[in-house]
Order: sequence, then C-alpha cells, then structure tokens
Amino acid sequence: MAAAAALAAADPPPAMPQAAGAGGPTARRDFYWLRSFLAGGIAGCCAKTTVAPLDRVKVLLQAHNHHYKHLGVFSALRAVPQKEGYLGLYKGNGAMMIRIFPYGAIQFMAFEHYKTVITTKLGVSGHVHRLMAGSMAGMTAVICTYPLDMVRVRLAFQVKGEHTYTGIIHAFKTIYAKEGGFLGFYRGLMPTILGMAPYAGVSFFTFGTLKSVGLSHAPTLLGRPSSDNPNVLVLKTHINLLCGGVAGAIAQTISYPFDVTRRRMQLGTVLPEFEKCLCHHLTIVFQYHVGDYEVCLWTSWNSKRIISWLIS
Repeated sequence: MAAAAALAAADPPPAMPQAAGAGGPTARRDFYWLRSFLAGGIAGCCAKTTVAPLDRVKVLLQAHNHHYKHLGVFSALRAVPQKEGYLGLYKGNGAMMIRIFPYGAIQFMAFEHYKTVITTKLGVSGHVHRLMAGSMAGMTAVICTYPLDMVRVRLAFQVKGEHTYTGIIHAFKTIYAKEGGFLGFYRGLMPTILGMAPYAGVSFFTFGTLKSVGLSHAPTLLGRPSSDNPNVLVLKTHINLLCGGVAGAIAQTISYPFDVTRRRMQLGTVLPEFEKCLCHHLTIVFQYHVGDYEVCLWTSWNSKRIISWLIS
C-alpha cells in the first residue's frame, strides 16, 4: 500500500527521561503508541481516499469487468462517472475506510515492535532489520484485516444496475452463507501474503534508506529537528512525501503480479465462467510419484492458459 512508506516517516520514539517520577516513562511511552495508532490510521484513510478513483478503476480492469475491460485507465476514469455518476468512482470506499484505519495502525505498530525485537533478540541491525520488520508487519496487518479487503473488492467490482450486494453488511452475510463460512473471506490470501512480504519490505527498506542517506549527506537541506527531541533530525514534510512516493512506486511495481492474482481469486465466484481460473488453489500432490497434474496460471497475455506439469 502507498501508506506504508508514509507510516514509516513518523518521528522516532522520544527519549524517555530517567527521572520523571513514578510512571513517567511508561506514561510517555503509552502516549507515543496511542499517537502512532491514530496518526497511522488517519494517514492511511487520507491517502486511500485520495486515490480511491484510481483504485476502483484498477479493480475493474484487473478482473476484466465486461463494461470497462476494453478501456484504458484514463478512458475508464471518464466512463465510470458517465455510467454510474461521480460517486461510482468511490464505490467500495466505505469498506476501504473501515479496513485502512486498523490496517495502517497495525502495520505501523507491528513494524516498530518487530524492529525492536529483531534488533534486541536477534542482534540484527542496519538495512536488514528494516527489511525483515517491514515484511513481517505487512503480513500481520494483511491477515488481521483481509475479510474487509475481500468485501471492499466485491463492492468495487459491482456496476450500477447489476448489484449482487446491497452494502457492507449484506456482503459479509452473503459471502459467509454461500462461500464456505469464515474461510470464504480468505480467498486469495496466499498470493496476498506472497505479495505483501516484498511490498512492505521493499517499501520500508527503500524509505529508510532514502531517509538515512538524505539526513547523512544533506541534513540542513533535507532535515529538521524533531518536535519530540530537538537533538534528533527528521525529514521535512515535502521530502517525506517525495521519499514515500518513490518507495511506494518501487514496491508496488515489484509486487504487482501478485496483486492481479489476488484480485482474480477474490472475485472468482462473481466473474463470468470464461474468466474463472479452473484451479483456485495451487497444490502439488505426490501420489506414488506418478501422474499428470494441471495447474492454472494467470498470465497477462492469456488468462485461460493452462500449463500441464508432469510430476514423476
């Protein structure tokens, strides 16, 4: 997510005073985590609301919605308001807001926790611990909030006049009743996890590297004193935005094939028959070490291609 790099831009935790009285350091630490939770959630909501029209178009094009699959990005941005009104660009945004607040907050707090554990328990530091902590934080946030992402995608894929779900609650009830109960909300989780690991890791790693290099080579030009600790330098606001954008773009490009696979699997039961993947779960079974097994792989040039794997 684009919010990942922005969340990493928050100031480091303030230094705890040694003689602040009973409970002083603990109170300051608790306040820091509360502030981080709120800041992470609000930042994520603002970022996703800003790009919601592009995100809706991305879902429609990734899953080849028959109304828009022949269009490009800019053509679809013009066609959606014409067919569904300007609010059609924000379809599914309500579920996105419900999801993104806990997602951003969990990811930020998990990143700080994993970073501390990796440094203190494993003795790993430098760029490697940023990569490890970012990947683990991303996976944690995804698993905790995945049902909301499933509902958001189902709502965003609907076109005016062809609604399967009337709202968020109805979508939850329908998916639970018709798609295998609670497990139905985790369709496509595997490619999501596989994609989030490199996304979150590369995002935090790239942002942290850009921040470290910038503050070490041009501290006066790019940095400013932290509001919590004047002795600590943090990036200026516009430099934060630039570094976050670069980090998010690089991470998104690397993990994008996993995102396409996830969307197809999440929408598997509502896609037309010719767009469905015959095999929703990739499982290699060894049965006496003989036999032919077919595995369906989505490709950018032919979504119906089936590759036979011979396991012997």
